[in-house]
Amino acid sequence: MEQENTHKRRVRYSGTHPKKFEEKYKEHNPEKYADTVAKVISKGSTPAGMHISIMVNEILEVLQIKPDEIGLDATLGYGGHTRKMMEKLEGSGHHYALDIDPIEIEKTTKRLREAGFSEEIFTPINRNFAELLEIGREHGPFDYLLADLGVSSMQIDNPERGFSYKLDGPLDLRLNPTKGDSAADILQKVSYDELCGMLIENSDEPYAEKLAARIIKERRKKRIDTTTRLREIIEDTLSFLPDNKEKKDIIKKTCQRVFQALRIDVNSEFEVLEKFLMALPEVMNKGGRIAILTFHSGEDRLVKKAFKMYKKQGIFSEISEDVIRPGAEEQRVNPRSRSTKLRWAVV
Repeated sequence: MEQENTHKRRVRYSGTHPKKFEEKYKEHNPEKYADTVAKVISKGSTPAGMHISIMVNEILEVLQIKPDEIGLDATLGYGGHTRKMMEKLEGSGHHYALDIDPIEIEKTTKRLREAGFSEEIFTPINRNFAELLEIGREHGPFDYLLADLGVSSMQIDNPERGFSYKLDGPLDLRLNPTKGDSAADILQKVSYDELCGMLIENSDEPYAEKLAARIIKERRKKRIDTTTRLREIIEDTLSFLPDNKEKKDIIKKTCQRVFQALRIDVNSEFEVLEKFLMALPEVMNKGGRIAILTFHSGEDRLVKKAFKMYKKQGIFSEISEDVIRPGAEEQRVNPRSRSTKLRWAVV
């Protein structure tokens, strides 16, 4: 007997607007519900399940992409930068794109294929950009290269990934959720000194000692395995602060810094970036252009130092003397762009 197909209803929500990630079905489908997505963006928010590319025009101006060139987007994400770069190729040349996240690279590749970017011009690669040297030997050398070091909004907004203190979910924070220790695993075994060092080195956390001591104490009672529990521990640790209008802002910024420090440690972000930067001279053609977007001072220091070193050694012919920041209008429309710094170099 033939089995009947059961009709699957969309997720319903109470009130006039969806609040949970899975309820925002219109935002998850930007092609079908373009008007809804446009309204969300106009209010300075990022639609659920998508990412607004940062400083697109500035990047294209720096990279000066021409037809027939070979290029690399080292951090594919939602694919907004890659799409604009491929348009500059005008159907010739080839564009490669890396992403360590096996979940998002599949979704992005599907969107770009449906937009008309075939295998002839676009190759996605599910690898970490720490492997740039090997990737360059296989597919390079490159005429242009972009690395956007920010975490994609799709990862931040999905509570199942555990990137945001605002959303309840497992305390994971892995860019590749199939490999390595989660943030919960690390908090369970890290020493007090290591945790203090992590909070100071990765996010300049002023309350590092108090937070580390409290986290160690709390994990003995019960494993810290959700974003909500970690946020509550942070809030309780800072309960000694005077009850004034500044307290809420201090707690918010402390939560951001603690989650940032953990994410950097979980994904070995500084080590990965250093390996990537060391490989740059080996994978670029003479005259090749490089653009890197950073989002916190630790990243920017590493990029600045590497660019200056290569310029002094005569490997890079030009580098940006100052960072380029997003304009006021972009920061208004996309608040997540506010901390962005763009540096560029020419080989």
